[in-house]
Amino acid sequence: MPNKAQIMLNRVNKWFSQLPAYIILGAWSLFTIFVFLWICVTSLKTNRELFVNVWGLPKILQFKNYIAAWTQIKLGSFFLNSVGVVISAVIVILVLSAPASYILSRVKFRGSNLITTAFIAGIGIPVPLLFIPLFIILTKIKLINSLPGLALIYVAVSIPFTVYMLTGFFGSLPQELEDAAVVDGCTDIQVFSKVMLPLASPGLITAAIFNFIFLWNEYQLALVFLNDPNSRTLSLGLYNLSESLQYSGDWVGMMAAVIIVVFATIILYLVLSERMIAGITMGAIKS
Repeated sequence: MPNKAQIMLNRVNKWFSQLPAYIILGAWSLFTIFVFLWICVTSLKTNRELFVNVWGLPKILQFKNYIAAWTQIKLGSFFLNSVGVVISAVIVILVLSAPASYILSRVKFRGSNLITTAFIAGIGIPVPLLFIPLFIILTKIKLINSLPGLALIYVAVSIPFTVYMLTGFFGSLPQELEDAAVVDGCTDIQVFSKVMLPLASPGLITAAIFNFIFLWNEYQLALVFLNDPNSRTLSLGLYNLSESLQYSGDWVGMMAAVIIVVFATIILYLVLSERMIAGITMGAIKS
């Protein structure tokens, strides 16, 4: 049996071996927090205060920058467009991916491994390669240059990753619970909807968080498939705002717009991350 001195020495050695990783992660976290706080402070300045002293504090908090960004720059309409497209896409993604992941992870049939491999391969397809076929498909079904068409594209490009992630999660659930539900007389659909799906809620919430963050900040697909100025998403509107700064020079308005874009993601993550941790704990106790 190792003595206390040996145990303490092992802990110290382990801590020193992990010290570089802690330093890098800590430095990156401090840098990220600093940049975010600087953007927040800058968004409450006037343009004159910004150019006079980049690192200084505002004399009077200019909340009108947020009002101007929301109304004059039309971030309000862009925000609603993004909310509608992203939330509807995430819901459809989960509705389609959850049953597919459950079947691929719990039911063994001929070709299941091939289908799983196809989903994994779909993750590696570069999005620019899909521009031409997607453009042709959306033109034929008359959804080109529309928010429903963009939501459909988001669903298509997000399903492979979501199925891959949920397949691993469903596969980790205990088989005994599924067998017990069958013994109690549950059908296959009831086993999935009443037993396995509630246990998989942490995985579903995690998938929702990842998809929401990716789609909320997505720019490339929106740029290619949306030409109507009134149908722009938030990321596309923010890019057009940055392009117009060379004529207007409203940098504080730009910073306020950035905070509006980031704020929704942070709030959603804080709310859903707590639910995810609670769901993991509940699932562990039930199993």
